[in-house]
Amino acid sequence: MKRVAIVGYGNIGKYVLEALEVAPDFEIAGVVRRSTSGEMPLELTPYKVVTDIKELGKVDVAVLATPTRSVEENAKKYLAMGINTVDSFDIHGGIWDLHESLGKVAKENGTVAIISAGWDPGSDSVVRTLMEAAAPKGLTWTNFGPGMSMGHSVVARSKKGVKNALSMTMPQGAGVHSRMVYVELEEGFTAQQVYDELKADDYFAHDELHVIPVASVDDCRDMGHGVLLERKGVSGKTQNQRFKFEMTINNPALTAQILVGVARATFKQAPGCYTMPEVPVIDLLPGDKEQLIRHLV
Repeated sequence: MKRVAIVGYGNIGKYVLEALEVAPDFEIAGVVRRSTSGEMPLELTPYKVVTDIKELGKVDVAVLATPTRSVEENAKKYLAMGINTVDSFDIHGGIWDLHESLGKVAKENGTVAIISAGWDPGSDSVVRTLMEAAAPKGLTWTNFGPGMSMGHSVVARSKKGVKNALSMTMPQGAGVHSRMVYVELEEGFTAQQVYDELKADDYFAHDELHVIPVASVDDCRDMGHGVLLERKGVSGKTQNQRFKFEMTINNPALTAQILVGVARATFKQAPGCYTMPEVPVIDLLPGDKEQLIRHLV
């Protein structure tokens, strides 16, 4: 049994706990939170809840269920302590830089980091890789939603004048999206001010953006999401090969399940940093490799 710590306990952390509770090969070492004061969620009562991972004793792997922009700092700290890390870092343009940064620390300390391991980036990245292998020349379109983006919602909530926010991703087709951001405004702030702040942030800079004031964000919230991956390309010299992959999901639940799978995979890789296309997919599964191959292949 490998001992795993959950770092952060928001939407993703709660579902990571559920996924770990039914995993046959993990023991939950505990949960690391910024504060242990206040009312404790009922489901955490069987577990140790701390502010410092050192209080949990031996930890083999840490699942970073934290905002994307705190991933690098936390991962470096834990990797240097001899703890493997997994995360769902979701700024696509920053993945390679994180790969290089964490790879150096991991190799120096004999540990493994698997980064950007949610569903996109993450499991969708594996599907895109397979599609491109099947048709090396061509175009792939990734169409998200409609659904709530956890990362974009976190960023929206961090802006001045925002009491609460929900960012919805709306697909326009051919990989083009709009962001519908529903906000509860602080007194004295306008939707235009929030729009200007969001549009200046790399999370929102590349898509059509709408900021819509609402009385209650909670009345709009729905964890459902989805994706449609499409590729049209060429296999060898044969044109018009068409592939589709589609799913409708609970966003944090799928992210959490993938994180638990890659946490398992960290123990099967050489020290260093990896993205999901670099990891054999069979390594995400528990059980005997022979039986898995007989079942899956």
